[in-house]
Amino acid sequence: MSMFCFQCQETAKGSGCSVKGVCGKTDSVANLQDLLIYLLKGISIYNLEAKKLEVKKEEVDKFIMESLFATITNANFDENAFVERIKKALALREEVKAQVLQAGGKLEGNLHDAATWTAESIEEFAAKAKTVGVLSTENEDVRSLRELIIYGVKGIAAYAKHAYVLGYKEEALFEFMQKALVATTDDTLSADALVALTMETGKFGVDVMALLDKANTSTYGNPEITKVNIGVRNNPGILISGHDLKDMEALLKQTEGTGVDVYTHSEMLPANYYPAFKKYDHFVGNYGNAWWKQDKEFESFNGPILMTTNCLIPPKDAYKDRVYTTSVVGFEGLKHIEAEGGEKDFSQIIEHAKKCQPPVEIEKGEIVGGFAHNAVLGVADKVVEAVKGGAIKKFFVMAGCDGRMKSRDYYTEFAKELPKDTVILTAGCAKYRYNKLDLGDIGGIPRVLDAGQCNDSYSLAVIALKLKEVFQLEDINELPIAYNIAWYEQKAVIVLLALLYLGVKNIHLGPTLPAFLSPNVAKVLVETFGIGGITDVENDINIFLGEALA
Repeated sequence: MSMFCFQCQETAKGSGCSVKGVCGKTDSVANLQDLLIYLLKGISIYNLEAKKLEVKKEEVDKFIMESLFATITNANFDENAFVERIKKALALREEVKAQVLQAGGKLEGNLHDAATWTAESIEEFAAKAKTVGVLSTENEDVRSLRELIIYGVKGIAAYAKHAYVLGYKEEALFEFMQKALVATTDDTLSADALVALTMETGKFGVDVMALLDKANTSTYGNPEITKVNIGVRNNPGILISGHDLKDMEALLKQTEGTGVDVYTHSEMLPANYYPAFKKYDHFVGNYGNAWWKQDKEFESFNGPILMTTNCLIPPKDAYKDRVYTTSVVGFEGLKHIEAEGGEKDFSQIIEHAKKCQPPVEIEKGEIVGGFAHNAVLGVADKVVEAVKGGAIKKFFVMAGCDGRMKSRDYYTEFAKELPKDTVILTAGCAKYRYNKLDLGDIGGIPRVLDAGQCNDSYSLAVIALKLKEVFQLEDINELPIAYNIAWYEQKAVIVLLALLYLGVKNIHLGPTLPAFLSPNVAKVLVETFGIGGITDVENDINIFLGEALA
């Protein structure tokens, strides 16, 4: 076993990648990611003490947040990038330690190894990395809970980063991420204490999604119900993917008047719903489908691609020279664009695009989205009337991630087979399994309401809480809403924990339950929250509708 990773849904054999990541990362990158997480725990030990002494250094909070994000599935595959981050982590840790001592802080004599271990060479990094990974926690249940917390914190870090670049931040989020990291080094914490911390992680999941929603809508306006073009024009183009709307804004501004069109791919589809971006005539629409199809769609696009966040898959030689990365994204050999003076210069990508052929058209037509909480609550009376009148019998939240597994065809068939008096609420790239199906509408209300990306799952929670208020219900679980959620990586983990914190029960999670849930931890989730897996379409629909009748 040269590595061990089980943080994503597609992990090898449903148990863990031990030679190379299914995502494409090498064993050395996986191990260096483990070491980086370990050192973030060490920095956090000192930084929490520094915060108590009112010694605050934003650079440290930012580094921890971005480093957590860099280890998310399909974000960064570049070994050198992690070596540099580890060197930076060691240096920052010592800086914070010195500041604590200078401020009169007292450090315990028996500090955790994550706060004291040091090295300088890559060889030493590699050797240490093999000893501090997931399996270094021997107790299976403690390991399961620690990893569940860490993966939730990675999701928090991703959303906090998106808000941060727009100028929105909360000290409480930084402090909690660091508190949670430190807690995973404490062998005295009981399983009950770790379960409580898992629920607290969900609480901060709600908080960070609310912060990001505020950041996005305050900066770019509330998403509007929008018909998005999925065809192409006869101009060279740039394809942008990921979740970073600030990068989207900068790219649109810099391409204006250049003769280069801009298209979104996969996670960036919701950018089409924001009023601030609609004013750009060269913003054409969305090209392609979910992230895992990029190996074909990037090739046919012909122009350069900008990856602002995950999900990147190892690029093929046919288009590798056209892929650019920025922020925490990385892959050896790809051109990386850093911000200089707070701004990013995309002129290199634009000049590259001018030399490329227009995109090959792979489909025509439109898809409809933009059903975030502001838009849906704007027609709440119509929705409530449809529910009270019996036109809408049930809502199905089918949010989450898409992935490569054939078993995910289940979600397409599930959407097709749902009764015509039901409505799908979706967010995240799971929607690509059914957002181009003609499922019709109910009295003018489309049967697929797309709120946006995974972070827009917050909108679905806001909608549910508002309906609870309108119908004067005591419990959110009394609503005619069922949850059939697909997961893939750590942003989906924090969405799940956020829903659990809000009291949502009987969530079905698929296509498989997480490998990092030990049997005992899975049992707790089942018994406490009614979490279950999926079976087959007909059976699951009967279960959901049976619950509605109960």
